[in-house]
Amino acid sequence: MELNADVVIVGCGVAGLFTALNLSPDTKIIMITKSDAESSDSFLAQGGICVLHDEEDFEAFYEDTMRAGHYENRPESVKAMIRDSRQVIGDLISYGVEFERENGELAYTREGAHSRPRILYHKDVTGKEITSKLLAAVKKLDNVELLEYTTMTDLVVKDNKCYGVVAENSQGKMKILAKNTVLATGGIGGKYKHSTNFAHLTGDSVDLAKTYGIRTENLDYVQIHPTTLYSQKPGRRFLISESVRGEGAVLLDKNGNRFTDELQPRDVVTAAIYKQMEKDGTDFVWLSMLPIPKEEILGHFPNIYKHCLEEGFDVTAEPIPVVPAQHYFMGGIWVDLESKTSMDNLYAVGETSCNGVHGKNRLASNSLLESVVFAKRTAKSIEESK
Repeated sequence: MELNADVVIVGCGVAGLFTALNLSPDTKIIMITKSDAESSDSFLAQGGICVLHDEEDFEAFYEDTMRAGHYENRPESVKAMIRDSRQVIGDLISYGVEFERENGELAYTREGAHSRPRILYHKDVTGKEITSKLLAAVKKLDNVELLEYTTMTDLVVKDNKCYGVVAENSQGKMKILAKNTVLATGGIGGKYKHSTNFAHLTGDSVDLAKTYGIRTENLDYVQIHPTTLYSQKPGRRFLISESVRGEGAVLLDKNGNRFTDELQPRDVVTAAIYKQMEKDGTDFVWLSMLPIPKEEILGHFPNIYKHCLEEGFDVTAEPIPVVPAQHYFMGGIWVDLESKTSMDNLYAVGETSCNGVHGKNRLASNSLLESVVFAKRTAKSIEESK
């Protein structure tokens, strides 16, 4: 079977969806996703999305991002992300995304390694709020065909130029030919035993990049999230959002003593937890949300409260066991500021790409922002190439 489009987008998380929404209505788009449309990691993001708080915040936001990334970030990418942040937040609000507000104004929270509150959120399901609204908007577009349960198996390549993808689903194999191809396939968590990612996210785009000699970068830069709910059950680990610690939760050893500064960068907190687990001879440490008022827990973190309760823990009354788990991939397919890869007519955006924004360690809540900013840049570049 052979299909034709102007643009094929592989993946329908925030990066893929926002790319589609920013292409012109006369662009024929085919989107494919390996599972159902709701099973992207974008839906799982809890904490929020960063935004430039005000013009005076630029230098601090830049420095926080660079410091968290151990100054291995690409400065021009970080600056572009911050500079474009307020505009894309306005775009999201125009699609119906509802961020928390106080007295009619946007409310900001703070997370680890941020020098001030600059994170917009929707309870503790920000990713679901953003992604569901964007998916609903894409489904209304007449120029987009969305194929679920369709797996990319190869690229269509000739003379270092991409002409589309090879994919397969229950109907069989197909070739989707397109002038431009956008890889937005997410992370690599499916390759790990303990991960916060969906199991079907296995780095398919990166594997194909290796096959075709497409430039990659920092493939060993993998972020471990410090706090996921400890469980002996198989499957995806439940994330306990960084914003919980941003609002006052503390980490405790087996004796109930605090052992680290919870608002350090994720890799630093993770290292402290591993060290404490080794010292205590335990498989987890404790996270106490008791410093947070009960009404704030129920209002700001209802999903975390509900899930922990289902697992037998009342976070308003007792600490919960937490352990680090694979969370995010900072490396990936090398791209420039327009998300162009080293192969002609091939773009990569979102977690599968590496534009250098995150450096060696991602600053909390920069992932959703990076995805929408560079998705918009991807679409603009495709439009200009027509």
